[in-house]
Amino acid sequence: MLLVIAAALLIATVPLAGGDLKRLGELDIRASWTVLLSCVIQVGITSAIRGGSHEVHVVLHFVSYALVAWFLFANRHMFGIPLLAFGALLNVLAIATNDGTMPASSFALRVSGIDTSGGFDNSGHVEHAHVAFLGDVIPVPGPWPIGNVLSIGDLLIYAGGFIVLHYACQSRLAWGRRRLANA
Repeated sequence: MLLVIAAALLIATVPLAGGDLKRLGELDIRASWTVLLSCVIQVGITSAIRGGSHEVHVVLHFVSYALVAWFLFANRHMFGIPLLAFGALLNVLAIATNDGTMPASSFALRVSGIDTSGGFDNSGHVEHAHVAFLGDVIPVPGPWPIGNVLSIGDLLIYAGGFIVLHYACQSRLAWGRRRLANA
């Protein structure tokens, strides 16, 4: 839910910075179905069907990231996508080196109020985690829907999304806005 709130706040910054949200309709977005299917898979394995085979959940988790990678590759022409892709890559690295689970620090989980008991968690405490610093170590305190844990990769994904959105909408915060306006 924090992602939805963050996206809404991000979109709200565009008109505040003089950008035009109508320009989003002009974007050449390719393979959008991949990211939508990835979201369905993620919600399915982390919320709707948390029980069952851990191995199947891990495979589906990686499939969801492969779909996102396909989307990012297809849209590499968009300014800001490389930063977003780097953030996703860091997340995949942390997940891949920890048997399909994003390692989260016990402290971050406790502060955020996240309960990881019962079923598959895409993020959870991993004993002796590899590359733990790339895991969910940044707590966002609060009850649901605000409480969450974030990684360095997540922050880069948000920053990449910010750049993509503001550049596409030609806000004052976008680099090269004058060049685009004169084109």
